[in-house]
Amino acid sequence: QVRVVESGGGLVQAGGSLRLSCLASGTIGSINSMGWYRQAPGKERELVAILMSGGSTDYGDSVKGRFLISRNHVKNTVYLQMNSLKPEDTAVYLCNVRATGFYSSDSWGQGTQVTVSS
Repeated sequence: QVRVVESGGGLVQAGGSLRLSCLASGTIGSINSMGWYRQAPGKERELVAILMSGGSTDYGDSVKGRFLISRNHVKNTVYLQMNSLKPEDTAVYLCNVRATGFYSSDSWGQGTQVTVSS
């Protein structure tokens, strides 16, 4: 079983920065991807950023150039550095970990709230 725990959310003024962390623990197979999604009230969940095992990344159009995803392979931790935050970035940010192999899994954390005030 894989446990995914996010941290680092909070309240920040527009133009500010936050760094989110996501730790994956437990019985984890070969990690294929670690990524961040977000969901605002009344809106669908959307991709923020994803980091594949080979090192390639993908970002949602609205965050390109402002957010950066990175990973500590040893610690099974993925980070999301968020800069130049806007009120429309306000949402619950959820971490997703996908693993393949014998211990394949698709795991989500509970989410961390990010609120950007104008």
